[in-house]
Amino acid sequence: MVVAREDVEKAAVRIAPHIRRTPLLQAEPRLVLKLETLQHSGSFKARGGFNRILTARQAGPLPAAGVIAASGGNHGMAVAYAARALGVRAEIFVPEVCAPVKVEGLRLLGAHVTQVGAIYSEAYEASRKRAAETGALEIHAYDQPDVVAGQGTVAVELLEQADVDTVLVAVGGGGLVAGVVAALDGRAGVVAVEPERIPTLHAALEAGEPVRVGVSGVGADALGASQIGQVAFDTVAGRVSGVLVSDDVIVEARHALWREFRVAAEYAGAAALAALRSGAYVPAADERVAVIVCGANTDPATLAG
Repeated sequence: MVVAREDVEKAAVRIAPHIRRTPLLQAEPRLVLKLETLQHSGSFKARGGFNRILTARQAGPLPAAGVIAASGGNHGMAVAYAARALGVRAEIFVPEVCAPVKVEGLRLLGAHVTQVGAIYSEAYEASRKRAAETGALEIHAYDQPDVVAGQGTVAVELLEQADVDTVLVAVGGGGLVAGVVAALDGRAGVVAVEPERIPTLHAALEAGEPVRVGVSGVGADALGASQIGQVAFDTVAGRVSGVLVSDDVIVEARHALWREFRVAAEYAGAAALAALRSGAYVPAADERVAVIVCGANTDPATLAG
């Protein structure tokens, strides 16, 4: 299923009372950073969480069991935040590699947390089994149209805040990049940035369909999907260019965000900037570029390197 700009525009209206309009930081004359690090729950994923719950509510009462999600951490925190804000029970499954700061954040948000499995896909299977038992509303981390449309609202805001030619977006399961592609709808180019050790979109585009890849490296806790979502693949195929970045340059970009701008970002949040700093993506001399700094849920003690 392809998510369209109209879907994102409707989501933007739906979730507007519940999310923050995050600021831009002018990093260089032709480079802005969209700080989704300042979004509720510390990442862009609050947008998709709110849109999924609010869309379901429009169709009728939510199940008594509330909502359920599997996550590398950020999606779970977003769902937990949205659920608490809307008075809904939340149950979140995370893999064992989930950062402790995210597990603690989930509990502070009032969610029931289960850590299970070595990687996200194993936590997801456990969450699906639990949802079948309880009847809870499933909120997928990236492979549902309502979630993708919600994530794309970040690009609706961006277009209202700045004139840009290109937007760089980190990719894990693909919900954010698909939402951005749908929202921009040709108004700006999109560069999908992936860790070399988790190339979900790169592998899918080569194969012509979503395929499983290995999951490892510094981005595994937030970009740890083992396969690009079908909704994302259908939405972005033929509409993005892509680059791969190494763990070393992601680490350096994260430290640079803190050192140069005092922006606290997790590794996934720094991945898109890493493409610029490493030369994996080289803009034209007059190109106006935006980087979505997508998440801040990290241990502050590690920011300075």
